[in-house]
Amino acid sequence: MLLENKIALVTGAGQGVGQGIALALAAEGAKVAVTGRTLEKLENTCEQIRQRGGEALPLVCDVKSAESLQNTVDTVVSYFGGLNILVNNAQEVPLGTLHQVDEDAFSRGWESGPLATFRLMKLCYPHLKGDGVIVNLASSAGKRWDMTGYGAYAATKEAIRSLTRAAASEWGKDGIRTNVILPHAMSPGLAWWTENNPEEAEAFIASIPQRRIGDCEADIGRYVASLCSDYSAYVNGQSIGLDGGQAYLG
Repeated sequence: MLLENKIALVTGAGQGVGQGIALALAAEGAKVAVTGRTLEKLENTCEQIRQRGGEALPLVCDVKSAESLQNTVDTVVSYFGGLNILVNNAQEVPLGTLHQVDEDAFSRGWESGPLATFRLMKLCYPHLKGDGVIVNLASSAGKRWDMTGYGAYAATKEAIRSLTRAAASEWGKDGIRTNVILPHAMSPGLAWWTENNPEEAEAFIASIPQRRIGDCEADIGRYVASLCSDYSAYVNGQSIGLDGGQAYLG
């Protein structure tokens, strides 16, 4: 197993991409702290991990709360005895045109995205030193030629990319690798959107060279597991598109 005896903390792991990552990390031997806002969803993810023979701990966590983040990290380290992998996945996303997105929505996107990522990376830093890995989640929305309706969303995600690069540059000497993925995956939210916007969804899929939307575990989770393993020991500070070739990140 690629991640045997490793301990991982995944935010927003009750469903969607976060759940897919948690399942894939556990499949490679990692013990996983499954965090999010809804206990029932977290317990569902943990039960799936346990049924496959893995070990998981559900933890309710509000990523917008500094106190909740601190308590979560303390609990994970106390329960499992350490921490090797941090995946910052959870975020409330502000969608809409600049006039449609109000300041409260933008603030929630900022607090749950870049600020939560900033806080968690710093909280986990002492535990990750030596052989730690951080994987943050961003979006290719920041590379759209037409940013209509995506400005506020992309702004929060691009900030995460900058924080990722800074962590990679500053903490690489401490034995911590930090990368960011930009995924397309059939999460519950995207599934709802494709069902309710069939024409737009058809055009969206047609813009993906592989002509399909990724699977949360098979396409995103398994890649993250590999990225966290020794097979990717020299990968640091990179923005990696997991989108079937749709976005050009150069």
